[in-house]
Amino acid sequence: MKNFVKSSDNVAIITKEAKLSYSSLLGKICKLKTLFNSDEQDRVLIFSENRIEWIYTLYAIWSRKSITVPVDASSSPSDVSYILNDCSPTYIFCSEGKLPVVKEALELVECKPEIIVFDDIANELSETSASNDDFVVDDLSKTAVIMYTSGTTGSPKGVMLSFNNLYVNVYGVCNDVHIYAKEETTMILLPLHHILPLIGTIVAPLFSGGKIAMSPSLASEDILSTLQDNKVTIFIGVPKLYSELRKAIMRKIRAKKATSIIFNVMAKIQNPALSKKVFHAVHEKFGGAMKYMVSGGAPLDIDVASDYKTLGFEMLEGYGMTETAPMITFTRPGHWIIGSAGQLLKSNEVDFRDGEIVVRGDNVMQGYYKREHETADVIKDGWLHTGDLGYIDEKGFIYVTGRKKEIIVLSNGKNINPNELESEFLRLSDDVKEVGVFLKDDSLHAIFVPNDDLHNLATFEKDIKDNVLIAYNSKVTPYKKVLQFTTTKTPLPRTQMGKVQRFRLHELLEVDSNEEMEVFEGTVVFNAVADYMKTEKKTAVQYSYNLEYDLNLDSLEILSFLFFIETSFGVKMDVTEVLAFANIGELCDFIEETKTKSEVEDIHWGAILKEKVSFEMPKSSFFGVAVVKTFKFLSKTYFRTKSYGVNNIPEGPCIIAPNHQSFLDGLFVASCLKLKAFRSTYFYAKEKHVRKPFVKFIASRNNVIVVNVNSDLKGSIQKLALALKNNKNIIIFPEGTRSLSGQLGEFKKTFAILSRELNVPVVPVTISGAFEALPKKSSFPLPFRKICVEFHKAVMPTDLSYDGIVEAVKQKIGVSLSNTVK
Repeated sequence: MKNFVKSSDNVAIITKEAKLSYSSLLGKICKLKTLFNSDEQDRVLIFSENRIEWIYTLYAIWSRKSITVPVDASSSPSDVSYILNDCSPTYIFCSEGKLPVVKEALELVECKPEIIVFDDIANELSETSASNDDFVVDDLSKTAVIMYTSGTTGSPKGVMLSFNNLYVNVYGVCNDVHIYAKEETTMILLPLHHILPLIGTIVAPLFSGGKIAMSPSLASEDILSTLQDNKVTIFIGVPKLYSELRKAIMRKIRAKKATSIIFNVMAKIQNPALSKKVFHAVHEKFGGAMKYMVSGGAPLDIDVASDYKTLGFEMLEGYGMTETAPMITFTRPGHWIIGSAGQLLKSNEVDFRDGEIVVRGDNVMQGYYKREHETADVIKDGWLHTGDLGYIDEKGFIYVTGRKKEIIVLSNGKNINPNELESEFLRLSDDVKEVGVFLKDDSLHAIFVPNDDLHNLATFEKDIKDNVLIAYNSKVTPYKKVLQFTTTKTPLPRTQMGKVQRFRLHELLEVDSNEEMEVFEGTVVFNAVADYMKTEKKTAVQYSYNLEYDLNLDSLEILSFLFFIETSFGVKMDVTEVLAFANIGELCDFIEETKTKSEVEDIHWGAILKEKVSFEMPKSSFFGVAVVKTFKFLSKTYFRTKSYGVNNIPEGPCIIAPNHQSFLDGLFVASCLKLKAFRSTYFYAKEKHVRKPFVKFIASRNNVIVVNVNSDLKGSIQKLALALKNNKNIIIFPEGTRSLSGQLGEFKKTFAILSRELNVPVVPVTISGAFEALPKKSSFPLPFRKICVEFHKAVMPTDLSYDGIVEAVKQKIGVSLSNTVK
């Protein structure tokens, strides 16, 4: 007999709407128990998104000594019907949103379980009283849950886990590893149908008497607000989630030279306490109380782990599987080794058979539901054969090096049996001779080989896209969709026994590199956006990609994308609106619903720059000339400035593109120009730097074009274009900001777009010595520092792409800068 939940007045669960004590929680469970009549060891399904009723129902089912069968909330009707047929439940608890899926699934099966909708019983549950009775399990040998997983082979199998399987895992992380305790707050974020969040964010926290904070959704704002409002101390996620959060963090760190340098320094120091202080703002974003970030479901990328460690977070990675409820090993606090999945829990032991990890202990499942033969295939002489390859070092840390089985594991922890998909594709088309499914860039990729009598590969490819993939993707759970495919006449690599060598399927992409890889989602908008991003960002997009975090679009790229959407589909949006969508898929769905046309066009900056602009060009004045002449004298005497190649500035409009080492760089360049060229040369200044009336007055009379790249990037570029079209020169610093090290930073594309679309040359300019004379943090220039300003031969935009212009200019500046330093 074991006590799983103790009654008390302490807070047990926190939602966005309310807080619930342990006594109140137990009262809800007792009330819900009276609303259905399942018998001992009956199967009862829970099919719903994460919500507090999910937790009530889990324990209410156990109170009736029945078996909980959690089902993935994203499952299709065919997925649900398969589970219904397999376990024949007596009841189905579901949300109102999932009711249509349940009804469609029931039409496909003979069993007729009673349906209880959470929304229909909400009022009854709200009128419950607190309970002083603890939740006790009197027989740990009974089956607690049946978790459906793809297993090792064949169709999904129900993993039977006993209360003892669950208990030894929970006891291990509460008492042996000491993660969960009364003072800890754990956030519920991952879908509860999976064994990791089921144990890690419900059973273990309630067992320890700690608090649970439920995030309303997976949206970043909900995650952050839940972390901050509740001072969450334990965060449980899968590698994909941690990777996406890390992208957002690192994007901001790398956006500034100063923070980037600090991060690099902290990566070498590796002092967690110091990192927490240095990156205090990052920790505050996560609530400021985070103790442990737990990762499971799939291996954590080493680079991702390293960055979190540099930021001062402690990540506890574990290794396990549904069949072990789920943990086999776990990282002890203070003993995190990147690349290792920790050390064994006391409840089990491991061994290795031909490199395969095998495990036995009280955490190993009872078996697969109604599948004795398949259970015997994986549990031999008491040892569970995991199908994973690995080793343990002399200190007891386990390392997982690969998979012996063919099951594909996505970074979100989802398991996919490729044989199932391949069989379905062969069934859908008589023209397919062979098909191989594998993982590429964290999404499923299929290679189709046509029958020998089919000679037109293009026709075959169209048939696969229009008939096979549409038929398949329209009926499966989202994570099972095949978004990429290739057609080839090259036979799939096989063993002598005829089995596909799945690890060699990537080679066919190289053999048939001349064949275009398709990115498929089934809508015109998504395909158009995918093609656009493939051209602009050189990457194949996925439905779940975020514009900022995954694609890392800068302000100029977002503007280009907005123009593409408007010209192609007639949907006009601003930056705020487009960034509000959680992912590419939701954005494409919105465009699909609101589009007024469907004319996919390439982005034409030329069209943007040809639009009429209402803007009065500033005029040069005597004051500006006087300032430059004075500075020219001072720079020669104070800095010993020398200039070279001024004659390389051509007649007519051009873009002068210097590197950026100090706030005087503009004057260094201007003072080298001949008077005629200076009068025709315009600078640009960010609006935030010329807000004072006097500064604005001076700027308007001294060849300064004021721009606002944040609120009106399009208009800002059009102003610069107008100057060029009026036969003026403009000075643009491609780096956009001053260097913190004196070395070249990343070049923006603005100058290249103007050059290419208006057919004006770019004069690269190398400034050297200014960084030493006036570093960014220095308040006053140091005297007698030799400064060189070298004007290079112009780069002509003819036959060059934007990237080609950027590279040509950067190379000329960089080579000269390197030679000067030497």
